[in-house]
Amino acid sequence: MERSLSLRDLKEKSMSAVFFASALISIFAVGLICFFLLRNGLPAIMKIGVFRFLLGREWSPSDVPPAFGIFPMILGSLCVTAGAILTGVPVGVLSAVYLAKVCPEKLYRFVKPGVELLAGIPSVVYGFFGMVVIVPVTGNSILSACILLGIMILPTVVGIAESAIRAVPESYYEGALALGAGHFRSVFFVVLPAAKSGIFAAVILGIGRAIGETMAVIMVAGNQARMPASLLKGARTLTANIVIEMGYAADFHREVLIATGVVLFLFVLATNLSFSALKRRGKI
Repeated sequence: MERSLSLRDLKEKSMSAVFFASALISIFAVGLICFFLLRNGLPAIMKIGVFRFLLGREWSPSDVPPAFGIFPMILGSLCVTAGAILTGVPVGVLSAVYLAKVCPEKLYRFVKPGVELLAGIPSVVYGFFGMVVIVPVTGNSILSACILLGIMILPTVVGIAESAIRAVPESYYEGALALGAGHFRSVFFVVLPAAKSGIFAAVILGIGRAIGETMAVIMVAGNQARMPASLLKGARTLTANIVIEMGYAADFHREVLIATGVVLFLFVLATNLSFSALKRRGKI
């Protein structure tokens, strides 16, 4: 009996060590990415000047002297991401409500795999869809990128929001019904507020997907390195700027593109930290 217990303890300790090592590898990978970006990007930012780099409105690496202002790309990324959230999140959350609380079981077996299939479609296929279906209507513009990214973040938002809704104890819903509320009133005024933390997590992951998307945005957004003028005008995002020019960039130009990656990384980090701070304070 003692031998059996010691063998079980050994197995549990071994698995604990494996899980701990896996966590360390993940932390090490993040640290390595941070080190690479900061080591290669910060010197370029310091040489240009933080304010000239972040707030400069002209991007012309080939001019003499060159200009490296990424403010148009920052605004372009913010506009495209905000538009994607405005178009994708409401549809995603309502779809999650339908799947979790309304959809019949027989239909669910077909609808759920269809939503999950959206996550497996390559970005370039989404880009071709945008070029053929969306661009002829709205042109190569910010609006085209917003609509396309809104579709692309749907599987992320729907999947996580549905899980959050299903995690709410059934007693919440039943208690609302017992107090006289109808089905949809119980869902929208009791279940959804109880699931808000998970729904906000879905939104944050959707923001991460939208801000980091490159190929599809390049194919529909117009890619002009200028200040965004309107939803129907073209713009360039931070990710698109890196991908478009990294293939031929050299020396200081390449360092500046890596510095652009630093700004993108800090933006995503700030978004996640803000969500964590709000969650700790109990506001979501």
